[in-house]
Amino acid sequence: MATPSTSSDASSSNTAPKKFNLRNPLPLSAPQEQEVKALYYKRVRGHCAPEIKAFAECAVNRTVTATWVCRQQRLTMNSCMLAHATREEEDRAREEWFSTYPDRRRVRDEELARVEKRREEVIRMMREDERKQKEAKER
Repeated sequence: MATPSTSSDASSSNTAPKKFNLRNPLPLSAPQEQEVKALYYKRVRGHCAPEIKAFAECAVNRTVTATWVCRQQRLTMNSCMLAHATREEEDRAREEWFSTYPDRRRVRDEELARVEKRREEVIRMMREDERKQKEAKER
């Protein structure tokens, strides 16, 4: 008769181990996911820049008629975008986002330091102004 510990060990050995994505170590927040999506769409548009440009040139000074007048350019542009809008491209965009994370964090920290320095300067100036006003009242 099997003991409970051996039966659970046997069942756990049959299941596949959890796969961890080492390139994307963190779950992203909604704003971070939006940044990844923006990067992804930018990359896809970069691949299809000539097709997008051709459609845009055709659609200049047209409104509703652009739908059928520029049909070929639109279909070419859409097929290019669909061809490049793959899961692999999204993964590349995510990897790029993670690779630039330290740079973005450094820039954000520098900006926060500048804001804090400016805040301290404004507080110092306000206190100095209050001190001058107090001295002026005492005279």
